[in-house]
Amino acid sequence: MTKEKTFISEARREQILKATIDVLNDIGYVKLSLAKIAKQAKISTGLISYHFADKEELIQHTLNYLIGAQLEFIEERVKKEADIYQQLMAYIKATLAYQDEHVENNVALIEIIFNARTEDNIPYYKLNEEEEDPLYLRLENILAEGQRKKVFSSDFQPKATAILINGAASESMLLQSESFDIENYQQELIRVVAKIVK
Repeated sequence: MTKEKTFISEARREQILKATIDVLNDIGYVKLSLAKIAKQAKISTGLISYHFADKEELIQHTLNYLIGAQLEFIEERVKKEADIYQQLMAYIKATLAYQDEHVENNVALIEIIFNARTEDNIPYYKLNEEEEDPLYLRLENILAEGQRKKVFSSDFQPKATAILINGAASESMLLQSESFDIENYQQELIRVVAKIVK
């Protein structure tokens, strides 16, 4: 396959993935169909089938796309910081910013994780239970490195603390309303985390 064909193919796949995210936002996973995705993308269902074997494969790729987009968004901001404490702060700020700026991705992610099932009727949230979530792993590594460098206290467990921080940050996606003050939430979360790690 030539570079141009590969580029076109990748662009088409991304178009389909974004249309899937839009449809998940509009009608949810239960009513999702290849026909509705094709209509949203303004393409034929045959073209979707050319790029993805079936609905399950499309959903798996959509899930990977969503996780990858969030990880890239956060990593881009974290790697700008040389200081490990500032990396931790950047991680928290970026996670909250992503939740706030990409609500449609969050909705699609929730729809897939809690509603999608494999052909064997296994819920998506139970797949790959042995694999570490890349977001949690990234934060755990920051916390562990801070302890190794003696910048952070040794009085906390990095894995448990990563779960705690990510849980608090992820919860903000469910609090999106006029009365929710994301800036205040961020300040409070940073204040609490600073007390834990210092």
